[in-house]
Amino acid sequence: MSTVLITGAATGIGNLTARALARAGHRVYASMRAPGTRNAAPAEELHRLAAQEHLDLHVVELDVASQESADHAVAAVLKDAGTLDVVIHNAGHLATGYVEAFTAEEIAHLIDVNTLGVQRLNRAALPHLRAQGHGTLLYVGSTIPVTTPPFLGPYVVSKAAMDALALVTSYDVAPLGIETVIVMPGAFTQGTDHFPKAARPADTTGVAAGYRALDPLAARNEAATEGLFTPGTQADPVVVAHEITRILALPFGERPFRSVVDLTNSMVEQANSAVLAARTDFVRRMGFEEVLHVARA
Repeated sequence: MSTVLITGAATGIGNLTARALARAGHRVYASMRAPGTRNAAPAEELHRLAAQEHLDLHVVELDVASQESADHAVAAVLKDAGTLDVVIHNAGHLATGYVEAFTAEEIAHLIDVNTLGVQRLNRAALPHLRAQGHGTLLYVGSTIPVTTPPFLGPYVVSKAAMDALALVTSYDVAPLGIETVIVMPGAFTQGTDHFPKAARPADTTGVAAGYRALDPLAARNEAATEGLFTPGTQADPVVVAHEITRILALPFGERPFRSVVDLTNSMVEQANSAVLAARTDFVRRMGFEEVLHVARA
């Protein structure tokens, strides 16, 4: 079993995944911001679960918006466990609204959390993974770079950037024995805090008024998302946690590069297959085929 560090484990998919992996026998470090204050309740619940079920489940503080915090979290895991095998990038935040209504600074903040937070944690963890010659970077991405829904502009940008960052990082680390997995959840309107806690543009200039004709469409964004599911579908994000657990049970080097967990039947697998074929052909013709395969120790 592996030693796993997961971000954004206070709620939603991160919390469900931490529980599932611990129950599967992994040593799990569930990270979140401010576990002693704002996230004291979910932190205490994980501590209680660990005690009740005798799980190797721990809570560690990690704010992905801070390099210092990422460094300290990885150091804490290494000090306590002596090793780190899997990093799960899950922390993220949603924003809804008309793109023009967001300032550049607001969009930059979302990219900072959803994309650059990944880079900070990779910079903290990769020196150890490189030194030991193996490890897994697992990214909880989204089907959004393929489906690109309206009225979620800054979020789409940040998740697409995260996906691209995961991909290009895989080129660098694969020859060093570090594998990459990108799990792509589809839309979920239940079981997460995404929609209830979504950021909205401050819009102090009244830009949104210029889009008033679109307000009826934007107002039913969540309902429209729910309409993507076949009636009777139980759209519980626990299926993402189950898929991550299944993937990490596979032998190192045999885990899929991408895994789509989409209950809306949005043809994402077909799009991924076409892009993979084009990308693989392009990289091979450049003479860089070795970056496409994980080196085995």
